[in-house]
Amino acid sequence: MKSFIRAVALAAIIVAPVVSFAQPNSGVTRAQVRAELVQLEKAGYNPATANPDDYPQNIQAAEAKVAIQNGDASGYGSVANGASHSGNRVAAGPTGPHSTYFGN
Repeated sequence: MKSFIRAVALAAIIVAPVVSFAQPNSGVTRAQVRAELVQLEKAGYNPATANPDDYPQNIQAAEAKVAIQNGDASGYGSVANGASHSGNRVAAGPTGPHSTYFGN
């Protein structure tokens, strides 16, 4: 019985910090949500006349416009553009007797 109580106490001690970090500091207020909706509507998104088939594209386009209007406020930089390079392999030069890897 004592080992069971110790196991429960140990589990509670281990789980307590996890639960405390899982709680958000503050949620989003109604005023913040309404302000975001107003920004989206000014960017051209209208939820009343939106076509359900085009829903993701419409809201994402409006969010992109809002993000451009707000500028970079995150401190992490802007969206990275992808890039791809292709070509030929560069041939290694011949190894001479004074090379670091000569004989290996």
